[in-house]
This record gives sequence, structure tokens and C-alpha cells, in this order.
Amino acid sequence: MEINVLGPLTAHERGVSIVPSAAKPRQLLALLALHADRVVTVPTLMEEIWGESIPRSAATTLQTYILQLRRRIAASLEPGRHAKDVLVTRHGGYVLRVRPGRLDYEEFDRLVAAGRRALEAGDDRTASEQLGRALSLWRGPALVDVRVGSVLELEVLRMEESRMAALERRIEADLRLGRHGELIPELQVLAARHPLHENFCGQLMVALHRAGNSWRALEAYQRLRGTLVSELGLEPSPRLQRIQQAVLSGKMVAP
Repeated sequence: MEINVLGPLTAHERGVSIVPSAAKPRQLLALLALHADRVVTVPTLMEEIWGESIPRSAATTLQTYILQLRRRIAASLEPGRHAKDVLVTRHGGYVLRVRPGRLDYEEFDRLVAAGRRALEAGDDRTASEQLGRALSLWRGPALVDVRVGSVLELEVLRMEESRMAALERRIEADLRLGRHGELIPELQVLAARHPLHENFCGQLMVALHRAGNSWRALEAYQRLRGTLVSELGLEPSPRLQRIQQAVLSGKMVAP
């Protein structure tokens, strides 16, 4: 089974989609997929689907949703395989069995870990390549077409935070490789989309300064400072202030 959660939810077995069109079974599949090969307890599934307003019929309704998923899985399996061996009942919950390498978020995590190790070892080219491959797996916001409850909401937040961290590291590697000129348009968009994000602003300042546009680097700093002061009552971090001082003095700025 191939499952993708980094964008719209897709799940295919032998080319046949098993994703339900109904919102709650779809929600259920997304949660089971994100915890593939691990038991997801019945209370967790109920919390995701109904929140704090769990109806008396929840246990029966949940079993109906599981049955609907198994029917879709069964329709995609080759003869001799059974849906109950794919969506397995365990004491207190359910397990969706997925072979290694078939869930895009697991592949994302693997590539990010490889990129992080390369960056820490000073192998910037490999770091940029691995992190770039990881980021290319994203096809939009995580689970963009799935209604999320309290459990999935945290999972989506975790995935999006991992995406942002990977992007920062990939840009750091590219700055070390001297790719500041080609990074400027990307960083300008990121700084505009995330006006309170100091790391993107700092990376933009470094790229602009190295490209000979120090005045634009200082403009970026002032924009961020104005937003921080007006919205949060805070000054930029000491790190960002050091980058500003380096730009003002004409020194080389580290990524």
C-alpha cells in the first residue's frame, strides 16, 4: 500500500484508491496511516472523530467506519489476502499495516535525518541534495483535504514544523555553497509569508549582503523589527542584531 499525507491524502493498493469519500472514515484512515504499524487506541480514534462530544453510539459507529475501510481495502487486494490482515484489530485498538518505505512522511523523515547528519559533518552539497529531496515530497499542506480533529491537528502541526526546519537547513547548506544569488527570490517570498520568522529574515539578510545589496539587507531587518515591536513588543534576537551589525560594518556574514 502506498500512502501519502504530505498534501492531499492518497492511499493505493495495486493502483486502486482506498480513500473513503465520507469525511469521518477519511479522518480515521489518515490517523491510522500516520501511526502505521502501531496500535491506535479506540479512545484516541474517538477523540479525533468526535472531540469531547462523544456520542453513546460511538463504539458501534467506529466499528462501522472500520468495516467501511476494510471493504475498500478488500476490493483492492489480490486473491488470498484479507483486509483484516491489513487493518488489524488489536486489544484496545487497531493497526494499519504498511510496508517500510510506502508512507511519504516516513521517507521525508529519513531524508531529513540524512541531510541533518551531512550538514553537521560539513558536507553541504549532500545536505542540500538530501533536504531538497525531502522537501520535494510535499504536494501542499499536510492532509489538506482531510477534516482534522484534536489529535490530527497536533500531527499536522508537527509535520509542518518539520518541513520548516528542513527548509531552513536546506537554505543554510545552500548559503554555505555560495548560492546566495539564486536564494534571494525564494527568501523574499518566505520572509513575506512569515513576517515574524527571524531565521528566514536572517538568511535573507546574509544572501542580500553577500550579493552586494547591503541596503536591502538592512531594509529587511527594519521590516522585521517593526513587525516584532508593533505586534509583540519585542526587539529582534541578539543573533539577528549581530547580523545587522556585521552588515553595517561591511563584514562577511556567516549563514
